[in-house]
Amino acid sequence: MKKPLLAAIVVFLFILKAQAGVVYFSLGANPKRFIPFLAVDSSSAEISSYIFNGLLKLNKDMKIVGDLAKSYEIKDGGRKIIFHLRKNVFWQDGVPFSAKDVIFTYKLIVNPNTPTPYSGKYKIIKRIYAPDIYTVVVEYPYPFAPALYSWMMGIVPQHLLKNVKNIATCKFNRKPIGTGPYRFVTYKTSQYVILKAYNHYFIHKPYIDKIIYRIIPDQTTALLELKNRKLDMLSLTPLQYKFEFSRQDKKHYKVYFEPSGGYTYLGFNLKLKMFKDLMVRKAICMAINREEIKKTILFGFGRVADSIYPVNSPYFVDKKVCSYNPKEAVRLLKEAGYKMGNDGFFYKNGHRFSFTVYTNEGNTQRKYAALMIQYYLKKIGIDMKIRILEWQAFLNLVNERHFDAVILGWQLGADPDQYSLWDSKSDFKGGFNFVGFHSKRVDKLIETARKTFDPQKRKKLYLKINDLITSQLPYIFLYYPTSIVAVNKDIKGIKPAKAGIMYNFIDWRY
Repeated sequence: MKKPLLAAIVVFLFILKAQAGVVYFSLGANPKRFIPFLAVDSSSAEISSYIFNGLLKLNKDMKIVGDLAKSYEIKDGGRKIIFHLRKNVFWQDGVPFSAKDVIFTYKLIVNPNTPTPYSGKYKIIKRIYAPDIYTVVVEYPYPFAPALYSWMMGIVPQHLLKNVKNIATCKFNRKPIGTGPYRFVTYKTSQYVILKAYNHYFIHKPYIDKIIYRIIPDQTTALLELKNRKLDMLSLTPLQYKFEFSRQDKKHYKVYFEPSGGYTYLGFNLKLKMFKDLMVRKAICMAINREEIKKTILFGFGRVADSIYPVNSPYFVDKKVCSYNPKEAVRLLKEAGYKMGNDGFFYKNGHRFSFTVYTNEGNTQRKYAALMIQYYLKKIGIDMKIRILEWQAFLNLVNERHFDAVILGWQLGADPDQYSLWDSKSDFKGGFNFVGFHSKRVDKLIETARKTFDPQKRKKLYLKINDLITSQLPYIFLYYPTSIVAVNKDIKGIKPAKAGIMYNFIDWRY
């Protein structure tokens, strides 16, 4: 065989291998819905992000750039945004993408029958229209600072959903078709989700041909699968990395450490009488040794949380919400009308101070945090029970408000606007303000911040919002975990940046 021909074959086989790679990832829970504005849990949102695109996205430096929109213009002092759409985009069934899909998606999100917590940023829109099939104009009644972030929401196809009567229960939720780099293949509950590279993705076909997500609720089981080289990527807990991830494992996997984009918290149902009293919430905060929880659970890979903003946010505030002081916690409970019983627990009106905290199975950090909190509260006379539920059962409980307290986490983006978490109007069934936090001052500040474009003035407003919320302790902010991700060393093209490692996944090769 001639050398040039041999070289050509070698190159061809290399390209074929790179483009025909299959990677195995894991999900900690069954996804529920794949429609972007209904994908409120992390498993659903992760799958949805491969299938759908927004008009805009964040680049590797966390700057806003075009996605389905090739460019955009801000007019009238921020009251108008003009999106110029790409012309080479097709839905995964071959139908061209157009401005009609954008307007259709907007109408779905603001439809009162659509159970989405994201509608707030769209309901304020004054007018939206399409001068032509590749242009969308959005008009606001006032300059709206979070507007660009809101258009990162995935766009859905009009031609497939226009006749759907119930968007929440339609088949499209489990058999989605988007414009994204991967198309949905199949989903078998509690087993796997399979995605395949979309040949006509408008940037380029992903080099990794197939993603197989194995659904593994238990973190210990997931780690064993990684160690047996049956997974190509896994988020590790600090405990796993420090004590269970061996030198042998490090020969096959490269570990990436990323700043946390979120936090874990103990959240109260503020509609319950026992938690309406700020003095009680403060007592619980002072009874919990959060520094010890951080050391025990995170092993130095993270920090105590004291802010509604993530550590990597310019709005993050490093100011203690409360300090560990069990004696003061006892004093506050007595001041709130509780009396110590002969059994060592506090009582009020004949009722023991007892409540149940719920969290989801498969997350060992939350389980250990619950056990430590239970220990600290028992020491001062509060009886806290723990219930660990399967993810969907847990979500249903939260959505229905059938809980005393929860241990959960938020993964937050670059947008400091947290209307959906803290505004009083976000306290509705299926909304993210499920603890029932209400503050007219916070509502007003959120509204003002949304209309403020001056960076310094905006920052002052968001810092004030942070101070007001944290002082009310609707959550006991627990910790910011460092993201620890192990990735198969055979995977090439990973370029860590401010946005993490996944921003350029279509360029990864295996």
